[in-house]
Amino acid sequence: MLFPRPVDVFNGPEGLQDVRDKVVAGERLTPEDGLRLFQSRDLNGLGTLADFANRRRNGRRASYILNRYINYSNYCILSCQFCAFSRKKRDNDGFQLTEEQMVAKAREALAIGITELHIVGGLHPSLPFSYYTGFLRALKAVDPRLQLKCFTAVEILHLAWLARKSVRDTLIELKEAGLESLTGGGAEIFRKEVRSRIATGKESADEYLAVHDTWHALGGRSTCTMLYGHVELPEDRIDHLDQLRRQQDRSGGFTGFIPLPYQPDNNRIPVRHGPSGFDQLRTLAVSRLYLDNIDHITAYWVGMGLKMAQIALSHGADDVHGTIVEEHIFHMAGARSPQGTAERDLVRAIREAGRIPVQRNTFYEPVRIWDEADASAPSDPSYEGAPAAEASAGSPIPFALA
Repeated sequence: MLFPRPVDVFNGPEGLQDVRDKVVAGERLTPEDGLRLFQSRDLNGLGTLADFANRRRNGRRASYILNRYINYSNYCILSCQFCAFSRKKRDNDGFQLTEEQMVAKAREALAIGITELHIVGGLHPSLPFSYYTGFLRALKAVDPRLQLKCFTAVEILHLAWLARKSVRDTLIELKEAGLESLTGGGAEIFRKEVRSRIATGKESADEYLAVHDTWHALGGRSTCTMLYGHVELPEDRIDHLDQLRRQQDRSGGFTGFIPLPYQPDNNRIPVRHGPSGFDQLRTLAVSRLYLDNIDHITAYWVGMGLKMAQIALSHGADDVHGTIVEEHIFHMAGARSPQGTAERDLVRAIREAGRIPVQRNTFYEPVRIWDEADASAPSDPSYEGAPAAEASAGSPIPFALA
């Protein structure tokens, strides 16, 4: 027995027992509750409570996806202060992929079992709208089962301007061409005062949410994000989470939330260091506790490192993202994680954390569930093992929460 008696989380001087009681009772936290959690130094208590909330929702499963990132271009008309990815046409390290190059990457991805292409890029100054619908159709023609998760909200606004159509009509046309999900990127921090310091000229919070709201009204799903650990305050983080929660109340189309730890290199924000490991785990835990209407919280291993993402599975996260294969945006900003990772490493990391590995699709739906009794793991990208029987979602919580 791990503990001689049940452990009562938050049974200390910080006075958070009332927040614990709300979570246990399934009551919604207020912004004031969330701010108190962000101010807490009791990481063990936060992690324990967030793990309880996650396991009540998702059991012992933790998911990953076989995906590949494709950035079609890094030329961009904006100059966001935090961004190390964008380039101007005068720069000698800019790039722009042809449709044929993107199709070749898709074929390579299919050969190693990839199920999703995650596609974003800069706001290109001269590409026509037909370029985007063209590569969507071409990629879908490679294999109709390949799920296309593409474009941030600001890209959609840019494409609507190119097409001279409303956002709604633009999304309809993109959907007809093969778009299946919007990415959650570009949310950064919603509060105007912070946004203007890190992303001058980018779409507003209202515009970001309106794009996703329109997509959800069309039956689409998307993820959402928050870039944290730069110049924002805890109050700004809670405001951001609260706006996402209210949007989810309205439209219900967010499948998962991905907190993105800021990478400090090669940009114009005067911050030397990204968020600490303590802050990363605390942010994931508070996100799980506050976002009571979003099913999944992703620990983005590219920004955290796989070992920290593994620990996050005990602090409210239930997903470690995917294989990725080729990532530019975070690495150009200084991320030291690998460009991609193998499925076997994701499965192993999840198992070592005491969770049941689940390969998922774009919409967080199970594709393959690895049984605890199955000692095998994918040894190479062509692994064809049969899906294991689903393990029980529920399990006893080894501590007292009341």
